[in-house]
Amino acid sequence: MVDQPSTERTADDMVAEADTGARNPTNWQGTLILGTCIVWSLFQLYIASRIPGMIAQATGMSIFANIVAQARFVHLAFALALATMAFPLTKTAARDRIPAYDWALLILGVSACLYLVVFRFDIASRPGLWSTTDITMSAIGMICLMIAVYRSLGLPLVIIGCAFIAFAFFGGYSEWARNITNYGGASLSKALGHYWMQTEGVFGVALGVSTSMIFLFVLFGALLDRAGGGNWFIQVAIALLGALRGGPAKASVLSSMMTGMISGSSIANTVTTGTFTIPLMKRIGFPAEKAGAVEVASSTNGQLTPPVMGAAAFLMVEYVNIPYIDVVKHAFLPAVISYIALLYIVHLESLKMGLKGLEKPGRRIGVLMILILFLSGFIALGILTFLMIGLRALLDPIMGGSIYVAVALVGVLYLVLLKISAGFPEIKEDTDPNAPPTAPRLTPTLIGGLYFAIPIFILVWNLMVRTDTLDRLSPALSAFWATIFMIFIALTHRPLKAMFRRHDVGAEARAGWGDFVQGLILGARNMIGIGVATGAAGVIVGTISLTGAHQVIGQVIEVISGGNLMVLLLLVAVLSLILGMGLPTTANYIVVSSLMAPVIISVGAQVGLVVPLIAVHMFVFYFGILADDTPPVGLAAYAAAAISRGDPIKTGLQGFGYDIRTALLPFLFIFNTDLLLIDVDFFHAVFIFFVALLAMLLFAAATQGYFIAKSKLWESVVLLFIAFMLFRPGFFLDMVEDPYVTASGNTALELMAEEPDGVDLRLMIEGPDFDTGKVRPTTVVIPAVAGDADAALSAQGLTVLEEDGRLLLEEPFPGTPLFDQLGTEYDYYGDSPVVISAVQVESERFAKEWFFIPALLLLAGVVMIQRPRAKQPAF
Repeated sequence: MVDQPSTERTADDMVAEADTGARNPTNWQGTLILGTCIVWSLFQLYIASRIPGMIAQATGMSIFANIVAQARFVHLAFALALATMAFPLTKTAARDRIPAYDWALLILGVSACLYLVVFRFDIASRPGLWSTTDITMSAIGMICLMIAVYRSLGLPLVIIGCAFIAFAFFGGYSEWARNITNYGGASLSKALGHYWMQTEGVFGVALGVSTSMIFLFVLFGALLDRAGGGNWFIQVAIALLGALRGGPAKASVLSSMMTGMISGSSIANTVTTGTFTIPLMKRIGFPAEKAGAVEVASSTNGQLTPPVMGAAAFLMVEYVNIPYIDVVKHAFLPAVISYIALLYIVHLESLKMGLKGLEKPGRRIGVLMILILFLSGFIALGILTFLMIGLRALLDPIMGGSIYVAVALVGVLYLVLLKISAGFPEIKEDTDPNAPPTAPRLTPTLIGGLYFAIPIFILVWNLMVRTDTLDRLSPALSAFWATIFMIFIALTHRPLKAMFRRHDVGAEARAGWGDFVQGLILGARNMIGIGVATGAAGVIVGTISLTGAHQVIGQVIEVISGGNLMVLLLLVAVLSLILGMGLPTTANYIVVSSLMAPVIISVGAQVGLVVPLIAVHMFVFYFGILADDTPPVGLAAYAAAAISRGDPIKTGLQGFGYDIRTALLPFLFIFNTDLLLIDVDFFHAVFIFFVALLAMLLFAAATQGYFIAKSKLWESVVLLFIAFMLFRPGFFLDMVEDPYVTASGNTALELMAEEPDGVDLRLMIEGPDFDTGKVRPTTVVIPAVAGDADAALSAQGLTVLEEDGRLLLEEPFPGTPLFDQLGTEYDYYGDSPVVISAVQVESERFAKEWFFIPALLLLAGVVMIQRPRAKQPAF
């Protein structure tokens, strides 16, 4: 155990190499890096506030307001500068100083970004007519960006980005690609201008979201962690679950979930919680690889957990074009089910190994009490929410547009909780490897840091709870106010507690100032990789908008899948895993959503798969995130192995084994969108939750080979079959009755007219592809208009003519709902017409939920067979 500090340094080194930068000069250069981090964080707070507008209005100087409009360019300039200074170019490059070539790259990269700010008016006067200087600065900027990506993220994103740049320049030379995309290639001027001089490439939506939202959430998480909130999460999880069988592993799952909700990196999450939980898991009997794997699976799933989802939630708002609150709602149920299933897997592993929990002073909390605490917590949160809404409604006439009363209420609450906290001793980490591991008591641990929950409550309240009539804030403004209050806590909680305890206030005030400064530094360093990654991912998005490159990938997958839906989804899943390897969460989502989501939408529609866009994006996002624990790259697995001193490949494989239940979820909500809470009421949502949770637990038991006792092979197969029946009962109903009533020709119009308002009508379209001329099918869904088929079609911009028993479709007008899907994909003036070959509506059948009954009877049979073999209590 004497080499434990060395192991911790190794883990910290991995985080530095992957997230924050491994170069730390001790001279003035180190001070410059830290100072740049602080200035970047303060700049982001400045542009997120109302200060620029107030100064511009007071002084009449528009430069203060204009800097907000130019913030993307400044944001990337900071990211490039810090990537160059903080990340060595090679493994052998100096880490104690910044070499001369890096100073040159820094000046060139920052100049290329600020060129767009300084000469913005000149550039705006010649859109598309780029000068030689424009192209030169664009080329310099692109080169410096790719070098920065290589420094901070490694080769994967560089290779992907360069491949797309090459396609932009040389794709027109391939006849096959040209036939698919109708793209003839781009000149150097056109391509570089598209990438750098406009907001179609590097400075596109992704970098804009990074600038306006992601930085604030990362900074909020960094400040919370430095102030002690991260340790409080861990200690509460240990106090709540540590005394149960395999308690440290269960606490690892819970603490990683809480940390992951606001974390932007699964690697940082792994090290933050794993440094404490992995040694505890090993001390109660977990092998090194399994201890690391539990932490990896927990931390990886944190990127799938709302409200932040590794900052991908805010990108989904832009790409899927739905409100933020809807993204959180759709992501909530799968994330909760996945985490509960992981807790169950950890429990089964503990049963198989015969492990106990941690010793705990005071009264031990039983499983039933923990369940009651969880339920009462949700109930209390709901009651508090309604009380707060009512209070806000009462105060609105008094407050008007003022927020002073709300600030005063929060301030009083903070002081009260801080006063109570001061009455409890500080929670100290268990650092003695030779002492019996113990879990702290829950009450003093929970209450002792409860004030850390206030900024999280402010964040969630502003994002989700405030109704439209009560001015729900944007994600950026919500994060800003939560961060401001977190800064206030970081600066004051130490000296105020010292005052209440009559300790040295001055020393604690200095420590609080240090936490604040370190939080600013850590927030900026955590953003380096994200900043350059969103810029590089913009190259991919820009190439697709310039060339239609995703159609080539879609064509390849379409040919390989041969029209088989499951093969199509498996191919997309595997490619999303490969594309996501070595990428941070934000870049991961941008890459897989840009390349893989259109494939499911277009190719899936050809074989009759029509699902909401959010389901498609969640599908590819889930598999992209699973790359963090998938060998051979699996960066989170390497970080966990550095702490556990286990084998990183075995840790990654074991972690992926635990994450199989997460890999199952995307397939389930593609075929059963109820899991995403799409168009379901509250009681139906509760029913879905319990059924899906039971199915997922049975799936976990089957894959672990242990249910009530060690399962025989045939019992595991039966458990898998039961899980499948619960997850997708409609599969068996489709075998009994056709899911759709199908009609064609004039009969199809009559069928459409018979349906009541709002019912989904599936239109099967066939016609010559605009690029290839080959006849291909697709499927679209439109709402019915009772008694009028023409009105239903016209509402979507579609005009149909009947001719020889066929329904001929005319080209939809630009701007109509289906123009992007049908107007640009089919040739309406070729030899073969575009027709509606069939119309489908859901048939009236008995409820698919009847298949739950035989599934539950089978489950009861497995329970009765295994119960006599159980040799130890379940808890």
